[in-house]
Amino acid sequence: MPTLLIVHHTPSPNVQAMFEAVVAGATTDELEGVSVVRKPALAATAPDVLAADGFLLGTPANLGYMSGALKHFFDTVYYPCLDATRGRPFGYYVHGGSDVAGTVRGIEAITTGLGWQQVAAAVTVTGEPGKGDLEACWELGATVAAHLVP
Repeated sequence: MPTLLIVHHTPSPNVQAMFEAVVAGATTDELEGVSVVRKPALAATAPDVLAADGFLLGTPANLGYMSGALKHFFDTVYYPCLDATRGRPFGYYVHGGSDVAGTVRGIEAITTGLGWQQVAAAVTVTGEPGKGDLEACWELGATVAAHLVP
């Protein structure tokens, strides 16, 4: 069974709401045959990444960049997973208070280096996520998971 790994840093209620919507989309009853594994960014390891067939990443934008937790995740898995995970599908979501551009640039640079293939538009939200934002998060989860359905 293919595995979707959701790596997230969820320190606030706004990011938590986005995370829950992504998980709901990825685990919808309409998608069968995909195992969804959720890991906090500080707990996710290279073996987790190597065992996964696709990825969803979630982070707040902190001081113009991704959270230190997600950066730590990338730092620890980058070289051990570089060749083995090339071409695997991924998507991501970002929440910020006012600006997420630096976070988006950082995630896209690292995932491009890894050779991962973005299969859904990123969901970026500033301020409190509204109903449409949470629906977009649900769609993000469902879309990335659907790319893994056998």
